[in-house]
Amino acid sequence: MTVLNSIRRFLLPLGLLCLALAWAAPGYAQMPPGFTVSIEPPPLPVYSEPPLPADGYIFIPGYWAWGGPNGFYWVPGTWVQPPAPGLLWTPGYWALAADGVSYVWQPGYWGPSVGFYGGVDYGFGYYGTGYDGGYWDSGFFFYNSRVHNFGRVHVAHSFAKAVPAIHSARVSFTGAPRGVDARPGPSEEAASHEQHAPAVDLQVRHETQAATIRSAPVTVNHGRPPVAATQQPATFTGHGIVAARPVTSHPAPTRASSPPPPQSQGHSPPPQGQGDDRDHH
Repeated sequence: MTVLNSIRRFLLPLGLLCLALAWAAPGYAQMPPGFTVSIEPPPLPVYSEPPLPADGYIFIPGYWAWGGPNGFYWVPGTWVQPPAPGLLWTPGYWALAADGVSYVWQPGYWGPSVGFYGGVDYGFGYYGTGYDGGYWDSGFFFYNSRVHNFGRVHVAHSFAKAVPAIHSARVSFTGAPRGVDARPGPSEEAASHEQHAPAVDLQVRHETQAATIRSAPVTVNHGRPPVAATQQPATFTGHGIVAARPVTSHPAPTRASSPPPPQSQGHSPPPQGQGDDRDHH
């Protein structure tokens, strides 16, 4: 028994050390809920949406993840199949902690409604509150053609709804005074009580493998990652790769006050490369 106890006392700290190294080393594990860093997340880069790979995919906007010794690295936006029809993606976000110096990661999730994502303007339908990129009806996803890049894919169900004006700031975290000053609204509070599903395995692989891209760390790309978005998750070369570009500012449509029509079919897709026509991140 004495020998067994000695082995246990040795293995327990060894296991904890291995776990800590796994989180610290980039590419080994996804950031867990409540993961905290002491460095302010960088501004969001500006990039276009890659072409839709197939009807039924939903675009997941990119975000900054923590890569241990390499600091923040960019996880490219990408198209993902939801785990089940009727589910929408609520993006993860960084939040300034109560101590005013730490930043806490709140992971994204799948659910029947889009919840609170810190008021961060990710673009592509996620403009700080709610989601203007599309909606589910009778098991089909209806795409907002003013937001998404259909490329050459035939989209069976679509509608056209104006999107919000460009935000001047590209802040990637919530928490005044330096971040977005946002609080959950009634609909977002309601969404927080719905049943949620975590990121699918392909999303987890996308985040962890993004850490292996040499240009992904902000110390290398200086806020303009060459691989800003991909057409397929966990695929960072070849067709459908979009690079970040310099920040530009020009007029953009404002949010429509009326809800989208219940159904609309056969809408002409926008030209390739024109997804999210606000020229936004």
